[in-house]
Amino acid sequence: MLTDDEWAALKAALDHARSGRGRPFRDERATVEGVLWRLKYGPPWRAVPAEFGPWWRPAQLHKRWSDSGVWQRAFERLRDDGRPDLAEVMLDGTVVRAHQKAAGSKKGA
Repeated sequence: MLTDDEWAALKAALDHARSGRGRPFRDERATVEGVLWRLKYGPPWRAVPAEFGPWWRPAQLHKRWSDSGVWQRAFERLRDDGRPDLAEVMLDGTVVRAHQKAAGSKKGA
């Protein structure tokens, strides 16, 4: 999913953002790519392909790193290193689906 150059930049940012506590990673790249795959395509965590390891590993990693701010610090580091600012990423509204009730429509209207 990530090129070797992209992984090297992300790995350096993640290493900088983490506290250094905890056990060493097994298949760190595959687990992080599992998180990215799920965020890109949007299915439930249990649908993450087996090539990224057991589905619960990326789900658990995403939750822990979101709660502790690792993702935020890593993306700030990437931004400071000259990578694109996530606030400047464009989102095409044609792919964002909203439920009809989210727009305030009334039943039968």
